[in-house]
Amino acid sequence: RDFINGCLPALPGELPTMSDWADHLTTCFPEARIKKFMEMRGADGGPWNRICALPAFWVGLMYDNNSLDAAWDICKDWNLETREEMRLKVSVDGLNARVGNIEMIDLASNILSVSNAGLISRSKLGGGGYNETHFLSALQESIETGKTPADELLDKYNGDWNGNLNKIYSEFSY
Repeated sequence: RDFINGCLPALPGELPTMSDWADHLTTCFPEARIKKFMEMRGADGGPWNRICALPAFWVGLMYDNNSLDAAWDICKDWNLETREEMRLKVSVDGLNARVGNIEMIDLASNILSVSNAGLISRSKLGGGGYNETHFLSALQESIETGKTPADELLDKYNGDWNGNLNKIYSEFSY
């Protein structure tokens, strides 16, 4: 409040600018934030094979009108309470989460299919001649196994690593 009122001891009489406000907003980390682009959160790290999975997933949903409509059809009737309960339950139960009649594994499978269709429709080929759908293979594997990267880490921690979390550095650094 001192800065807003021009009473900051280090900057007496100086008032914040829009640039200061923009800088301040970079310290907030909601699930999505609008800058000069839309920044989607939800997976800020992970194994090498998943680095391109999340961006490809969102591109498949949002850059194809049919996929965007299909995604909206899936979630348009969810209310705030349903969305919040899903967010909380997924953070604990992962793909095993269930909210009302929504099973997360089924939802994930359905929405991944929608994203895949969007990427096929975009038909953007990389240098090797492949379209972007190959980036979704790590997500498809999670659906097929029912295990998220967090589940895999817990399995290692409780299994091969014998509770030694230091092993995460040698096995997951790149």
